[in-house]
Amino acid sequence: MPQDNPSGQEHAIPKKFIAGIIVIIAAVIYLIVSSTQANAEYFLTVDEVLARRETMVGKNIRLSGVVLGDTIHYDPANLTLTFTIAHISGDNADLEKAGGLAAALHAAAIDPDRKKITVVYNGVKPDLMKDEAQAILTGSLADDGSFIASEVLMKCPTKYEQAVPGQVVTP
Repeated sequence: MPQDNPSGQEHAIPKKFIAGIIVIIAAVIYLIVSSTQANAEYFLTVDEVLARRETMVGKNIRLSGVVLGDTIHYDPANLTLTFTIAHISGDNADLEKAGGLAAALHAAAIDPDRKKITVVYNGVKPDLMKDEAQAILTGSLADDGSFIASEVLMKCPTKYEQAVPGQVVTP
């Protein structure tokens, strides 16, 4: 019978190969963890930013608030969008107590006592920019208290309410 290994010794996996596999696995784990942390949905509320205004000026932050529809002004020639956002809680428990996100956004938009921040954004006006939509903004607070946005993301829960089909009830 012919033998594949005439020396009778078993083939050992080279240490360099094992070290290479360990380095690759470690790199993949690092990339997954760092990507997850970088893309986490952290944002500050209007109240939080205004409470720490002196330390927030000029820093890159994420800010969330409800859009006040009568303050939306868009200049398509200069691609300049200005609007005001009012405070809305970032705590999901508070939003549920208020009757859900849509109800909390509505209550915040009609409350004249809510703290507010004016937002300035240079770019195309988002399609979902409307009254009572939730804006999630990336940018920095200016010396005058306005927020200079570099990115504007909109959440509008009422836009999708009628898109959800009713449940079929079978007898």
